[in-house]
Amino acid sequence: MRDDPSLRGKPLAVGGRPDQRGVVATCNYEARRFGVRSAMPTSQALQRCPDLIVMPPAMDKYRVASKQILAIYRDYTDLVEPLSLDEAYLDVTDSPHFKGSATLIAQDIRARIAETVGITASAGIAPNKFLAKIASDWNKPNGQFVVRPQDIDAFVAALPVDKLFGVGKVTAMKLKRLGAFTCADLRKWSIPELQHRFGKFGGSLYNLCRGIDRRQVSSSQERKSVSVEETYVIDLPDLESCMRALSALIALLHQRVKRAQAERYIHKLFVKIRFDDFRRTTAECVSNAIDEATCRKLLETAHQRSRRPVRLLGVGVRLNEDDDDTQLGLFAEDETLSTADDAQVRLTAQ
Repeated sequence: MRDDPSLRGKPLAVGGRPDQRGVVATCNYEARRFGVRSAMPTSQALQRCPDLIVMPPAMDKYRVASKQILAIYRDYTDLVEPLSLDEAYLDVTDSPHFKGSATLIAQDIRARIAETVGITASAGIAPNKFLAKIASDWNKPNGQFVVRPQDIDAFVAALPVDKLFGVGKVTAMKLKRLGAFTCADLRKWSIPELQHRFGKFGGSLYNLCRGIDRRQVSSSQERKSVSVEETYVIDLPDLESCMRALSALIALLHQRVKRAQAERYIHKLFVKIRFDDFRRTTAECVSNAIDEATCRKLLETAHQRSRRPVRLLGVGVRLNEDDDDTQLGLFAEDETLSTADDAQVRLTAQ
């Protein structure tokens, strides 16, 4: 849309081709009005919005824009925690800019992104990461929202439980079955009761529904894995065909691991399968190198769990997180976008 003004105002998505089992990577707000969303099969998106324009990804452009945006963030604080190509947390507690006003800092950042990169940005300003995340979504696109300390209790009490960090569809359904639809409902539960129902995560639920989040903004992120995968236009019918497809994936994995300079940090190998019924499984083992024979054994193990045709096959390595020297760039290979036309910055002022 930035580079081709004729696309503005039209439903637009970035993603794969519908005839090749492509999925939507991201879409603009015109497309979302039809129910199109990220991770939706492109074929389904076109059913919901027949006039949808689907464009292939342009990763080189995204990387350039991402570097420009991150450079702007770091003019205001060294505490920048990237989440993806176009999202980040910033801790501006000690920033000297605008006399420490997080609101004015956010306004200036958004203006600079528009002028330098040519896209809009939204911002959330709050005392912690959880609230800043919620606030960043409040006035999208091209807006910002502030959650002041004195407003936290009332603001969080009204939030649906779906908004809580770490609560997915399954947990949300379980909470609602228990009568907890909002954070105010959830506050009726004690820590032991929540831990009994949700294990260790119960403690997080207790804090989050009260607006408490003690996670710090971290400017140092470690890469935890490197992987490659392929979704096939025609299902791989049996184990033998999967074995034939595996070699090409392993060759590509070697390239990506080398590019990430991660060879000496390999800790595990894994093979991932999605069967034709969309069930997924992963087999992994400890290994300090990419070994094709080991990958084949893992593939056989994973395939035996269902013995159905395979629509997606992946192979990857997990990296040693306990090694102090494993400071690998988490986003060197990140190829995801949260929105097509609106970057996000989340500011915390503590």
